[in-house]
Amino acid sequence: MSGISAYGAYVPYTRLPFATISGRTAKEGGPEKAVAYYDEDAVTMGVAAATDCLKGIDRASVDAVVFASTSYAYREKQGAALIAKALDLRRDVSTSDVSGSLRAGTNALRGAFDSVAAGSARRVLVIASDCRMGAPRGALETKLGDGAAAFLISDSDPIATLEGSHSVTDEIQDVWRVDGDAYTHTWEDRFVVTEGYAPVVSEAVQGLLDKLNLSPSDVNRAVLYAPDARSHATASRTLGFSADQLQDALFGKLGNTGCAFAPMLLVASLESAKPGERILLAGYGDGADVLSLTTTEHLEKLDARLAVSGHLARRKPLRSYETYLRSRGLDPKEWQKGGGGGLSATIRFRERDADIAFKGGKCTSCGQVHFPVPRVCYQCFSRDQWEPYGLSDKRGRLLAHTFDYFFPAPEPPAIMIMAEIEGCHVQIQLADAAPEDAILDMEVEFAFRKIHEAGGKPNYFWKAIPVSN
Repeated sequence: MSGISAYGAYVPYTRLPFATISGRTAKEGGPEKAVAYYDEDAVTMGVAAATDCLKGIDRASVDAVVFASTSYAYREKQGAALIAKALDLRRDVSTSDVSGSLRAGTNALRGAFDSVAAGSARRVLVIASDCRMGAPRGALETKLGDGAAAFLISDSDPIATLEGSHSVTDEIQDVWRVDGDAYTHTWEDRFVVTEGYAPVVSEAVQGLLDKLNLSPSDVNRAVLYAPDARSHATASRTLGFSADQLQDALFGKLGNTGCAFAPMLLVASLESAKPGERILLAGYGDGADVLSLTTTEHLEKLDARLAVSGHLARRKPLRSYETYLRSRGLDPKEWQKGGGGGLSATIRFRERDADIAFKGGKCTSCGQVHFPVPRVCYQCFSRDQWEPYGLSDKRGRLLAHTFDYFFPAPEPPAIMIMAEIEGCHVQIQLADAAPEDAILDMEVEFAFRKIHEAGGKPNYFWKAIPVSN
């Protein structure tokens, strides 16, 4: 029987307190949302969530990757292929993207369940990630947040099995964005809720309950997408779910993370669930998808993950609203983004193992690790004696650091460090840290991030971050 065998999530380290938007001083514990920093986007967050999901799992066992997003930078380049490379998955892994609707995350989940049940794949990695923007000081700015969720759908040892699903398709222009739009648009709130969200989600949930011959009281946890907190509370009451059954939608902490929102709330629910519980998941966008899942005894055997709760506990409020604007490239600049074609496609292709997969080499003569891979081993002087050696899942320690006040970071300085990774010295940027956090011999791990944009294209590499657990 197909089911979820592992889960993971990612919430950006940075937070935007709502008080700073209006120029007030933020208070500890006040409402805020998670925002991707200047070096993060839907792809980097997706890689982070997938890394969390695959903790303790042989990556060679993954047969397919499905990437769901409405905010992926490219239009004719597959995000799932880029993520698969960053995760150093098998070359024959199947990859596909799902987009075009806020329901993309639940669409991807349903498709993965069907693939595993049909036998076309044994293990499918599903990633939902979104990084949408509301117009500065606009109606959506406090509602939209950034984040990602990942699930491994498998035919063995599932922690939650699929009991049934039901979908309703609707055509309504309530929330939209067209090519070239920097910001998500929405029609007026009452129309969105009364003509779109509320009736469609109610119809879809009731349709699944009828199909499975269940009542609301048979559900242990109701995980409901909603555009805002008020709509979330109203929908739950209409459907007959009590406050005890309702999964916290994390408004004022996380924000609506688009096609990743319902999947992230599912991760949050699984974090505290017990075996034998029924979880109802409802996603919305041009209709609604509803899935019923039943947790199993394997849930308690799953290794601990950062997931949603662990990442929410790691937070850094942005110093000001202007810092947020700079991090999103919304401030006037002396120097505009570079034109031309950006990084050479030939160089990018030739160096993709090092740049995207963070893969070095281990000398087969003496075992010394090198990055990047040279012709001659500096330990034993053997020539061209290398085997591939991945570094992205390793930990290192900080040997030296310097502060760069010229690098165009929203909150200078950028911190450049020399990290030692299993005897190999790598020059790399330290992220998710303030200058006072850079301490000699501190332990670091690695995160896939944007380095810069050129020619309108993001260029990616890895950065060091302080160890989170």
